[in-house]
Amino acid sequence: INTKGDSMRICVTGGAGFIGSHLVDRLINDGHTVLVIDNLSSGSRKFINSKAQFIEMDIRDSNLSSTICEFKPEYIFHEAAQTEVSVSMNNPKLDCDVNLMGLINVLDAAVTCGVKKLLMPSSAAIYGNLDTLPLDESMIGMPTSFYGLTKLTTEHYLRIYYEAHGLNYICYRYSNVYGPRQGNGGEGGVISIFAKAIANGLPITVYGDGDQTRDFIYVDDVVEANILGLENNITGVYNISTNIASSINLIIDEFKCISNSKIDVSYEPERIGDIRHSRLDNKKAQKDFSFKTTFNLSDGLYKTYEYFKVNK
Repeated sequence: INTKGDSMRICVTGGAGFIGSHLVDRLINDGHTVLVIDNLSSGSRKFINSKAQFIEMDIRDSNLSSTICEFKPEYIFHEAAQTEVSVSMNNPKLDCDVNLMGLINVLDAAVTCGVKKLLMPSSAAIYGNLDTLPLDESMIGMPTSFYGLTKLTTEHYLRIYYEAHGLNYICYRYSNVYGPRQGNGGEGGVISIFAKAIANGLPITVYGDGDQTRDFIYVDDVVEANILGLENNITGVYNISTNIASSINLIIDEFKCISNSKIDVSYEPERIGDIRHSRLDNKKAQKDFSFKTTFNLSDGLYKTYEYFKVNK
């Protein structure tokens, strides 16, 4: 199916959230008709594009299927999730309920309503602390958090729904996504936490020595990967990343330049479940749907900082 240029009906769960709202903006911009379903537990009503239809609903709601079928979407982007590692460790039941029971509810709705394809995030967290970098899709993950575990399980649910019901899917293993509108949670969260604090002249805390590295990817590049997945007839699991390792200390140095201010940094012991180094290979996405990133770290950090400066 090449869908480029056609206007489609698309449902986005979690469309009031960080990545979801950016995705909705892009879909509306591309001329699609969009239904946002979000319970606003971590998302914000002000992020929802005014041209989107909006229903306030939890993905675990028993009425989800009839609500989605009424809209008749051709595609679903399932962005609603519990995304915080620490929450998953403190409350594994909640994490499982939202990320697996909620997922099954969405998958059943997709099958019932005859959706052509479901696209959603997995996470770099599924790999755990593997020693070989960069990480590629063929590696077997050993998640170190319940969040990583529910995401790894998600991938298998998608595969089996595809095999059993013919529901096409793409599951994106994002590296650390960051950008405007990001809350304090999530895996690129460190950048938004820093940007917010620095914009307000507050000190920042680093857990560990700051030499731990992440593969930070700007939200617009992640949205582009989702659009490419919509427009190309592919199914499977894909890393979406820059394949560049950046340390937390490097991020702080960049912010010093951007904000032109002295930043008060305190270093605390590292936290349980945190991964030391993470970098994802993105060759498969490059090969299968010509994915490439367009934002470098400095530009992305600048845009993020400016957002938090304006929205103190």
